[in-house]
Amino acid sequence: MKIKSAEFVVSNSEVTKCPKNNFPEYAFIGRSNVGKSSLINMLTDRKSLAKTSGRPGKTQLINHFIVNDNWYLVDLPGYGYARVSKSSKRKFQQFITNYFEQRKQIVSAFVLVDIRHKPQPIDLEFMQYLGESGIPFAIIFTKADKLKPMAIERHVNDYCQELLNTWEEVPQYFVTSSSKSIGKDDVLEFIGSTNEEIEQLRAKKTN
Repeated sequence: MKIKSAEFVVSNSEVTKCPKNNFPEYAFIGRSNVGKSSLINMLTDRKSLAKTSGRPGKTQLINHFIVNDNWYLVDLPGYGYARVSKSSKRKFQQFITNYFEQRKQIVSAFVLVDIRHKPQPIDLEFMQYLGESGIPFAIIFTKADKLKPMAIERHVNDYCQELLNTWEEVPQYFVTSSSKSIGKDDVLEFIGSTNEEIEQLRAKKTN
């Protein structure tokens, strides 16, 4: 899929104020400082569509971006460590769960994981939450440029083995690097083909 346009639409902390139309929606989420904003900028070919920061916890709202005028990319707050007050942090978690449980347009979540680290309990718990809530998701391993190819393979295999302790099969995953544009085409192809399937299903319903 070629990205022809990508524009910011709205930021808010209430699901009811999210865009009302039925465009397919893909939500990107992960621990703070996992490289989410950089990944979004890489996927959309826009250097500063999503704001990047060295300070963890920068994204604090539900951010909607319209891509190619027919699907939404959603940038969600990082879960886990963030330099915010405890009351604000609880609020983050609440509107993250509200978003996933109330937003009907979600097609898939992408859970971002830093490929350099061993499986973290908070990431595994969040994937468990998505599974129990019936929300489809894929894993995006970030920062692959920081490891050598053999190490990438080993880290991914270790992660998959950990997942198989809980899951019957490993969710779909992508290995990416924002600085090297690794994995970009694979993620976009997944979104593009999913959008086509949705269009075909909608066309059948109207016929």
